[in-house]
Amino acid sequence: MSTPEIRPEHRNKKWMVILLGMMSTLVSLPLVHGQQPAVPMVRSGVTEQIAEHVYVIPDGGTGGVPNVGFIVGNNATLVVDTGMGQENGAIVLAEALKISRGTSLYLVTTHVHPEHDLGANAFPDSTQMIRSQTQVAEIAETGMQTADAFRARSERNRQLLEGAEFRNADITFEEEYVLDLGGVSVTLRAMGPNHTAGDTAIFVEQDSVLFSGDIAMQALPAFASARSSLDHWLQSLEMLEALNPGIVVPSHGPLGDEQFIRHYQEYLSTVRDRTSTLKTAGNTVEQVMTTLRTELEAQYGASTRIDGAVRSAYAEALPVANP
Repeated sequence: MSTPEIRPEHRNKKWMVILLGMMSTLVSLPLVHGQQPAVPMVRSGVTEQIAEHVYVIPDGGTGGVPNVGFIVGNNATLVVDTGMGQENGAIVLAEALKISRGTSLYLVTTHVHPEHDLGANAFPDSTQMIRSQTQVAEIAETGMQTADAFRARSERNRQLLEGAEFRNADITFEEEYVLDLGGVSVTLRAMGPNHTAGDTAIFVEQDSVLFSGDIAMQALPAFASARSSLDHWLQSLEMLEALNPGIVVPSHGPLGDEQFIRHYQEYLSTVRDRTSTLKTAGNTVEQVMTTLRTELEAQYGASTRIDGAVRSAYAEALPVANP
């Protein structure tokens, strides 16, 4: 899937987006023999301004690192995602302080996976943590189990997440929360069970910038929660499409525009429709996964993520009627 282009009305921002995308692509090339996987650290000193009020630390194509965002107003700054653990959170905080004009800091995370959320305690006590009620519930239910799973992935993850805990919310909301930063306002939206149960989208209407989390990006969607729903994911994409964003900042990978949303709509609709047809024909979920891996590989590449989408679509498809 190629990186979407920015619409003509946003040409003055396109060069910045292209540079960020090129940077991510270059450093995500396959490792040659003898090289070690990149350490999951947010980079300092590479923060890029992509719109009047919006800045991004690009992930550099490094696994376990998010695209970190900053929305800077006259009175306060909102930070989007933290990196994994205290060490990464301190880097994000330092970058925030470099560009902030006001003295107040707010913090929100696109979802509660450790590379997005478990650097929050590096921020001072005065920072206001904003969470949807769904995100709060997800942390209580499965947050630490998810953190433990990430710790087990590598020794470096274990070191970064040593003693890490989820930061309590200072502000909670049910569906939508509008934050006035002074000269610019930001809308936070609880998106429900897509990638995770507590996905949160962040939209800066004044700059037409959407932080989409894992709900729309270049890589195929990952159904990472037991509650992930393909039908709901398609509804979420409709909601994001209605915002008509000029720039989409995903959780990971290069920046793009609304084409990320359209690509996900096309892919998930295809999985839903083919799964329903194959289930009606009597195929098991394992048979459907095998078939769709073959059918979709030419367009989307080989990916185990197809299996997660099929499982969700199969569970949500109408049951096969008894003969």
